[in-house]
Amino acid sequence: MKKNTHPEYRDVVFEDSATGFRFVCGSAITTKETTTFEGKEYPLYRVSVSSKSHPFFTGSTQFVDSEGRVDKFNKRYMQQSNAKKQTADAQK
Repeated sequence: MKKNTHPEYRDVVFEDSATGFRFVCGSAITTKETTTFEGKEYPLYRVSVSSKSHPFFTGSTQFVDSEGRVDKFNKRYMQQSNAKKQTADAQK
């Protein structure tokens, strides 16, 4: 096996940006931030959804999207569908 080809595997703190929930998990992800968690310093990686904020795991029917990705998708989809309707109407 070649040396120095694999990324460094280490413990990383993942933080849910919607709820602030934090957990430690082994990962090879690279980060620029660090944080102290339970008295030890770890690299920090922020996630938009975790088990504490996802509707499937929380049992809630409302989805909290802190970064607005759902709204952006809906706006883009509506623009495309409106453009197709206008094109179809113009051809009639």
